Amino acid sequence: MKYLWAPWRIQYFKGPPRKDCIFCSLPREGRDREHRIVYQGQRMFAILNTFPYNSGHLMVVPRRHVADLGVLEDAEILEWIHLTTAAMEAIREAYGSEGFNVGANFGRAAGAGITDHLHLHVVPRWVGDTNFIPVLGEDKVLPEDLSVTHDRIAAALRTVLARRTPAGGSTAGRANADRSEE
Repeated sequence: MKYLWAPWRIQYFKGPPRKDCIFCSLPREGRDREHRIVYQGQRMFAILNTFPYNSGHLMVVPRRHVADLGVLEDAEILEWIHLTTAAMEAIREAYGSEGFNVGANFGRAAGAGITDHLHLHVVPRWVGDTNFIPVLGEDKVLPEDLSVTHDRIAAALRTVLARRTPAGGSTAGRANADRSEE
């Protein structure tokens, strides 16, 4: 019998399922670190995946509740791509990732777990990160607690966005707004 310690997964099993959209409610609660939100922008936010494929796996999500890519406004698309590329740069700096899988699943048939709110997955990759454990054992080992991952990526993302913002300009958002919890 195999035992892997993953205490954060208990949240997935305990308690009744949420009836609200987590992508709509979590950013409004003001508990970014607790909810693993690493950045909030005007139209988009970035949140760690609670059940990541690799350390640093996050999602870039529209603040507006939309399920169809075709209804995003141009300003939302621009911020979505801007935040996605900034997140990739931040993850690369924080973890030394060698590549990325970036993608979305539209609809349950395509594998979407949350079907009614768009989100784009950013998954860091390394040469050889599919080793014997997930291949033979069908298990994935994540070496870092999600709160540590949150702090590393939020800090790196603040640095990346500060570099990208012209002097006196605004990033139109806040990276880890409740830094007082750090």
